[in-house]
Amino acid sequence: MNSRRAVVAVVGGAHAPQPMLLAAEQLGCGVIGLGYRLVTGGMGGVMAAASRGARQSVSWREGDVIGVLPDLDRENANEWVDIVIPSGMSYARNALVVAMADVVIAVGGGAGTLSEIALAWQYGRPIVALDLGEGWSSRLAGECLDDRRVEPLIRATSVTTVLAELRRLLGSTPTGAGNAR
Repeated sequence: MNSRRAVVAVVGGAHAPQPMLLAAEQLGCGVIGLGYRLVTGGMGGVMAAASRGARQSVSWREGDVIGVLPDLDRENANEWVDIVIPSGMSYARNALVVAMADVVIAVGGGAGTLSEIALAWQYGRPIVALDLGEGWSSRLAGECLDDRRVEPLIRATSVTTVLAELRRLLGSTPTGAGNAR
């Protein structure tokens, strides 16, 4: 029996409007509350908001929040990251974030988020695109990027819908995962 806990990536802009930051924070809390682990790019904006939300979950445990940094300076990680991976890979670190994930959730975002969505598409990862009216997640929600896959990016218009999609895609958590500390 495989007891590995699923890992969910939350990707989005380093600079984002307040509604996206609030949604990212709620997503981080919800991901951990469902018993999964969280991976982000470890920096600010959506990444920090998701990490902060994850740490606020009553189900959070040390090691649940992973940040893959573009540089080698561990100090650049946001304060809510438990495990810092200083990649030294600049933008190529996006490939690591996506490769670590079982599901990728996109929240708004610019070119970096677009690259993560494209990598997730190529790696065959399910992608849930939160459509809050702006950014690449909204532009691509419900779309197929090319003909290598038949299922489009899953369009979600609320955090509740994203979390329901996670439960559908990943199922229940292993025994003991998601319990209160």
